Formats: sequence, C-alpha cells, structure tokens
Amino acid sequence: MIKNELYEYENELWNKGFENVAGCDEAGRGPLFGPVVCASVILPHNFILEGLDDSKKLSEKKREEYYPIIMKEALSVGISIVSAEEIDKINIYEASRQGMLRAIKKMNVKPDFVITDAMPLDGFINIPSKPIIKGDAKSITIAAASVIAKVTRDKLMYEESKRHPKYLFDKHKGYPTKKHIELLNKYGIINGYRRTYGPVKKYLDEHK
Repeated sequence: MIKNELYEYENELWNKGFENVAGCDEAGRGPLFGPVVCASVILPHNFILEGLDDSKKLSEKKREEYYPIIMKEALSVGISIVSAEEIDKINIYEASRQGMLRAIKKMNVKPDFVITDAMPLDGFINIPSKPIIKGDAKSITIAAASVIAKVTRDKLMYEESKRHPKYLFDKHKGYPTKKHIELLNKYGIINGYRRTYGPVKKYLDEHK
C-alpha cells in the first residue's frame, strides 16, 4: 500500500480485493472544435510518478514527459475518440460517457472496478463503478487517464493545425478563446466544428 493522498481510493479498493482498478477521464468537453478524447488506465499497485496530478494543473511539457511513462508502466490503457459530429448528435455529456465506455472496452485487461472523474457509469457497464467529483485531482489513476486523454487530444489538434494553419488550432486547441472566435468569424466553419455549441451555432444562424 502506498501512503499518498492520491492513492486513497485505490488503496481502499485494493484492500477490498479489487485488483485491477481503472481510472477514466476525458479531455475536450469545452472546445468548439475537434473531438472529445477519453482514456481508461489501470496502474500497477506500486506505481509512483512524482508530481503526477490533474492534467489541467500540469504544464504541456510535464504532460508530455509523463505520457510515455504512463503508457509503458500501466497494466492497460484504452483510448477512444468521439467526433464533433457525434457530440452534436448525442450532446457532450453523453459523448463523454460513451467515450469512457469505449475506452474501457479497448483495454486488454478487464477492470474489476472503475472510478471516473464525476461521470456515473452505473447501468452502462457490468463492472462496479464510482464517480468521484474532481477525481482527476484526487486519484492517481484518474490523473493518469487525464494526462493520456489530454496529450492524445493535443496531438490531434497539432495535426489539425497543419491541415488548417490559419485557424491556429495548435495555440487554442479548439477552445473558445477570443482569438479563436475572431478566426471562426473570419474564415467560417469547417468540418470538425461542433455545430450545437454557442459561438458556432451563432455563426451558422447569421450565415444561413
């Protein structure tokens, strides 16, 4: 048992006999452009990574440093990508849940318990689960999943930026910054925009 406040939930579950505890998180609920990326991670019981925390609290450099370590040392990792088109069809909350379920299914080790960053999965999977409010700051496993999801999504945004350089996706990652909204209004909507999101919807309404 590791004595660290980020292991509180894991220690409790391991002590109850749940060997493979998966942590799930997503990146990209707020952006106007691009997918939401979900990750599910099972860590070994002796896993230690100094400084690992909620991905939003880490610098991009730190996240990129931690990503290969987590990928190498995790017992299993599942990643899923839910497109903007699907987000528009089923809403971002449901897209995040579906993404987590898909990420769990992609793991080559089946978890016997799942903890998530605030997303209830009861009734959707036949595995016991628990949503934890601000879980990415309270659980090492969810924090690891948050890093995997964020780094994966950022890489996708860098690729989009090469395809559409004038939109500066490498800078704002699709989030609704002032500059991004200016560029959106200047250059218009391309595939990958979430048409149900406020500023995008407003542009579409104004350019019917």
